[in-house]
Amino acid sequence: MFLIATLGSLSLLLALMLTPLVRDGIGPRGFLDRPDGVRKRHASPVPRVGGIAIALSYALTFVIALVLPFSYTQVLHNSFNSIWRLAIPAGVVFVVGLLDDLFGLSATKKLAGILIGCLLALWAGLRVDIHLLTTSAHPVVSAAITVLWLVGCTNAFNLIDGMDGLAAGVGFLATIAMILAGLTQGNLPLVLATLPLAGCLLGFLFYNFNPASVFLGDGGSLLIGFLLGSYGALWSEKSVTLVALVAPALAMSVPMLDVGLSIVRRFLRNRPIFEADRGHIHHKLLDRGLTPRGVVLSIYGFCALAATLSLLAGALRNQFSGLIVVLFCTFAWFGIKHLDYTEFKTAREMFLKGGFRRIIGAEARLAELEQALLSARDLHDCWGKALEGSREFGFEGVRLSAHGTIFEVLPKNGARRSWQLRIPLGHNHYINFSRDLESNLDPVILSAFVDCMERGLKHMLESARPEVITMPVARQGFVHPPGSASAATNRG
Repeated sequence: MFLIATLGSLSLLLALMLTPLVRDGIGPRGFLDRPDGVRKRHASPVPRVGGIAIALSYALTFVIALVLPFSYTQVLHNSFNSIWRLAIPAGVVFVVGLLDDLFGLSATKKLAGILIGCLLALWAGLRVDIHLLTTSAHPVVSAAITVLWLVGCTNAFNLIDGMDGLAAGVGFLATIAMILAGLTQGNLPLVLATLPLAGCLLGFLFYNFNPASVFLGDGGSLLIGFLLGSYGALWSEKSVTLVALVAPALAMSVPMLDVGLSIVRRFLRNRPIFEADRGHIHHKLLDRGLTPRGVVLSIYGFCALAATLSLLAGALRNQFSGLIVVLFCTFAWFGIKHLDYTEFKTAREMFLKGGFRRIIGAEARLAELEQALLSARDLHDCWGKALEGSREFGFEGVRLSAHGTIFEVLPKNGARRSWQLRIPLGHNHYINFSRDLESNLDPVILSAFVDCMERGLKHMLESARPEVITMPVARQGFVHPPGSASAATNRG
């Protein structure tokens, strides 16, 4: 107990003292986060050196505790090997974050650096040990789960670091959950590793809570995420069932949920996975009308609930852990619905209301139509197939101007209000489509229709000879040959 009190007090005092020193001494030397009016809306440049202050405070806590002339520090000496093995991997991840703060690394380079740190942790003996899946016969499975877990946790805290006090506060609550789990499980290395981190984060929050005078920076958010992911692995070492990873995942559920939502959202929007945007959980809460402090406190409340559930899942093991997970997923589902993500609403409507099947069916018909246009014998044959295809998609009027000849079919009821679509085909060629104003067509299908017609007709126009199409004969509709004032034939 004295050792726990010593580590907690030392880390808290060191963070309180070092954070303003690092902020004022190192912050102005290339570590200023300047507002851009879009994602960074703070009023003036703020130093992003919180990671440096936390790393120094965390390391110095152990250095000072190890040299203290108290008998109880021998316990720390005996358990230090479990902590020391993470020093080099954590240092690599921290340096990657610092380089990103200084020079702005690309997403690929940053991910590569994080991956190197995670592989070093794996080499140092860190494992997410789920006995049902990672037996000695499947070491590759264990290694893959460990690396995926560490990379996910590291990036999760990096993504959620978008508001004053958010990432540090969420990290503090997750750390407290791990400390309590370590105490209840008798996992002393876990307690000794996480307690100084909790003190550092609490001391840093004194300067980082809204309005913040210092930011974490990528060095800080990546370091916190990596350390918590590593300590989650230490937590799982005492479990022998699937709950091994469930409990630490619940403790860090908000960052993990945010990174999962970001990946799915960007996939649905066909955007790069690592592209920054304003669709994170805290941004959506801001859009709902909450103040910055209200957003942070709301997320704190959800994190506290998740941390409590994680402790219950860890303590009850298999008895009610499944029910706890279902309960959490229910809360998360209602929370996500309340955030009103357009991407998920659209995807739900497409799958549940048949929109997905309609688009697949339309894409298949358009592929057949394009193949028919490309295989047309001449321009008249191409016109007939274009007219047939356009009617299948609800267009009543079509007009094609090509090589001085006009092919045209008018709507049956010309008095009705309609809207028109024109596709330029090059060299003064074009094709017009018209349909009733109240007739809707899915924008995705409309775009694919335009591409299909453009490719098929351009191919025919490039291969057709002008003299072939001068005869005023059409399979369907009106044909105006060159120089004629009216339609010569009507066979529609």
